[in-house]
Amino acid sequence: MEQLKRVAVLITVVSPRYVKSEWTRRELVEFWKAAEAQGGVKFHDKARIFKVLKTPIPRQMDPPELQPLLGYEFFHVDAETGRVRELDDVFGAQAQKDFWMKLDDLAHDIAGLLEILQGESLEGVPGVKTSTKEAVFLAETTADLKEQREAIRRDLQQHGYTVLPAQGLPLVASEMKTSLEEDLAQCRMSIHPIGKNYGLVPEGSSVSLLEIQNELAIERGKRGGFVRLLWIPAGLQVEDERQAKLIQQFRMDPRMQAEADLLETFLEDLETVIHDRLREEKPKIAQQNGSLAIAEGCRGQIYLIYDQRDASIASLYADALFNQGFEILHPTFEGDEAEVRQYHEDNLRVCNGVLIFFGSANEGWVRRKLREVQKSVGYGRTGPLPGVTISCVGAKTAEKERFRTHEAPVIFQMDGFSADILSPFISRLKS
Repeated sequence: MEQLKRVAVLITVVSPRYVKSEWTRRELVEFWKAAEAQGGVKFHDKARIFKVLKTPIPRQMDPPELQPLLGYEFFHVDAETGRVRELDDVFGAQAQKDFWMKLDDLAHDIAGLLEILQGESLEGVPGVKTSTKEAVFLAETTADLKEQREAIRRDLQQHGYTVLPAQGLPLVASEMKTSLEEDLAQCRMSIHPIGKNYGLVPEGSSVSLLEIQNELAIERGKRGGFVRLLWIPAGLQVEDERQAKLIQQFRMDPRMQAEADLLETFLEDLETVIHDRLREEKPKIAQQNGSLAIAEGCRGQIYLIYDQRDASIASLYADALFNQGFEILHPTFEGDEAEVRQYHEDNLRVCNGVLIFFGSANEGWVRRKLREVQKSVGYGRTGPLPGVTISCVGAKTAEKERFRTHEAPVIFQMDGFSADILSPFISRLKS
C-alpha cells in the first residue's frame, strides 16, 4: 500500500476472479486515493488506470472505478456464434498477431500518459507519437466492426490525432448524450462505422447508440468547422430488419450536405478519405457572381452521372449535348475504389452542369448522387454549384413514376430519347 503512493500508472488485468477478489478491490481503491492526492486520476482526458480485459466481463460487474474506462480487449467474440476466444497463440498465427498489436496499443497509450505526467517530450523517440493535432470523434459501433474501429483508432493516433471518446459511455441515455456532446464539441470530424447489427439501445432511449451519435454529430456540424463521415463496409450483408431500415434512412437523408459524406467502400479507402478530409483547408465560399473558366467557343462542361448499365442511354444525351457546344464529362468505372472516387470528385469540382440518370439504379443511389453534387464545395470547387437535372430513363417502374424532388428538375424519358426535352436544362445553363 505504501508503494502505491509512488505509482504513476496502475494496469488492471480484469478477469472473473479479479472482480471477486477483496485484495484487488482494496488495491484499486488505495491507488485511487493516492492518485487523487497527487493531482487526480485523470490528466488531459487520460486515466492513470488502464483496464486490460482478459475475458469478457459484464460492465456492471466491474468495480465502480473501472466502469467508465475503455478496456483493452485481449479476446475476440465471434459475431455469428458469440463464442469467445482469447488472443492466444494456441488459436493460430492471426491470434498471436492480434495479441501483439493490442499489446502495442496499450504500450503506446501508457507511454503517452507517462509523457504527460513527467512533463518530458518524447519527440524524436522512434515509434512514439504524441497527440499534437486536433481531436477526432470515432463513434462507438457494434461488435461486428470492433476490429475495424480499432484499426481506425490506431491509425489516427499514430498520425498524432486525439481520438474521442477516451472513456466508456454512461449507460443512461441522458447522461450518455451529455458525455457525447462534450466530446463532439472538441472535435473537427466524426467517423461513424455502420455494421450489420442494430446495436445497443441505451436506458431511457427508443433508438440505438448509432442513431444517437449521428444526430448529435449533425447538431455539432451546424456550428461549422466540422466534417461527418458515415462508413458502410463494402459488401455488408444485413439481416436485421431494424438495421436495414436505418441504413436506408442514412442513404436517403437530405442532411448529407457539403460537410458530410456516406461512404460504402473498403477500410483502406475510408482511411484515405479520412486523412484527405483532415488535411483539407476549409473551402472558401464562392461569390455569387463567380464562375468557372470556360474555353472560348465552349458553353461549359456537363457531367453525366449514370450507372454503368445505362451507358448506352447516356451516350445519346452525350451526343446531343456535345452538338450543342458543351464539353461532356463521363464517370469512370475502371480502377480501384479510391481512383474512381477521385475522378468523380474532380468532375464535380469543374463541371458547369450535371445530369443524373435514374435508370438501372434505385432511388437511394440517385439521391446519394444528388447529395454529392451539393457537397462539391467540399471537394475544392471555387464557383457556384452546377445546375442539376435528373432524367428518369429505361424501363418504367412505379419507383421512377412517383419520383419527385424539390432539389432538382426531373424529366421523364422512359418512352425513348428526345433531344427536345433537354431544352430547359440547356437554357438554365446559358442563363
